[in-house]
Amino acid sequence: MTEENKKNEVNTNSPFSGRGRRIIIAGGGTGGHIFPAIAIANALRQEHPGIDILFVGAKGKMEMEKVPQAGYEIEGLDISGLNRHSLAKNITLPYKLIKSFLQVRKILHVFKPDAVVGVGGYSSFPVLRYAQTKGIATFIHESNSFAGKSNILLGKKAIKIFVSTDGMEKFFPKEKLMVTGNPVRQTIARSKLSRHEGHIFFGLDRSKKTVLAVGGSLGSGSINEAIALHIDAFEKNGLQLIWQTGKTNAASYKEIVAGRENIWINEFIKEMDMAYAAADIVISRAGAMSVTELCVAGKPTVFVPYPFASENHQTSNAMSLVRKDAALMVKDDEVKEKLVTTVIDLSKNELLQQKMRDNIKALAIDNADKIIAKEILKYCE
Repeated sequence: MTEENKKNEVNTNSPFSGRGRRIIIAGGGTGGHIFPAIAIANALRQEHPGIDILFVGAKGKMEMEKVPQAGYEIEGLDISGLNRHSLAKNITLPYKLIKSFLQVRKILHVFKPDAVVGVGGYSSFPVLRYAQTKGIATFIHESNSFAGKSNILLGKKAIKIFVSTDGMEKFFPKEKLMVTGNPVRQTIARSKLSRHEGHIFFGLDRSKKTVLAVGGSLGSGSINEAIALHIDAFEKNGLQLIWQTGKTNAASYKEIVAGRENIWINEFIKEMDMAYAAADIVISRAGAMSVTELCVAGKPTVFVPYPFASENHQTSNAMSLVRKDAALMVKDDEVKEKLVTTVIDLSKNELLQQKMRDNIKALAIDNADKIIAKEILKYCE
């Protein structure tokens, strides 16, 4: 069956004919899934102001907080992922999966979507899988260079699969692929904030170099430990620090920096546009969305790839920039010895900073959300 025939078949079976469009966006778990999902939702709303959008995520995960903050409704599923560290904790997994499918059936029956978009995370699987059995158009956004098993399975019946990079035909049917890049939050993509505004927001001194440390939306234990171990080195070298720790051990890190005027610290940074504006240098994991945002922000970055990411894709993400002289990288098992030293050396090398700014900015894609939204809406006409 051709793509056009599939499009027509979906439209013919749609219970939505003659009324406003409705889209479900499913997935979450981390900021790397949630923020692109919100960016896609915002772009859909811009393209079609009367559209009705519903998010579906996992109860207890950060999407249940972040999505409503962005102004969208969300339904939570009683579902969890496979625990690879404790087999005993997986005993209830089959029950949760069955329950989640029943919840999905009810949600789709009531909402009656024209299309379902999966952005990754285990809550996306039952939603897209059930939608596919009902002939509802499904779309996938795969942000990483190595696709997850669920997305590979779902991709066989998806209408389109939006990917961030070339070479994804090893995971998905080539004719369904569309290279769009990763959607970036509009507050970052369209930011006109000055460095001075960023420093005022965080209460820092604009005359000093500022380092932003973010270990992803959930934090990074190894990055945090390295910073804590060498916390005095920042002030000794005239550096300020904006430190997003994540929730784990946040209290102890706050205690370590208590009374230090050169450090701003919190579990999470909501205003990342301000953080990027204030930063001269960034320390970051190398998840797909972090890399995408840093390219758009144009910041000299020291990546510390998460070593247990599937297929070691974070190292691949980081190395793709390192090879273009657009970033530096420190291995996770060397972070305590090398991270802070690498950052301090970079802070003293203005020529290298400028070279990295120019090279990383050249890799930026800031309109992926609009491209994806327009493609989805083609199948809902």
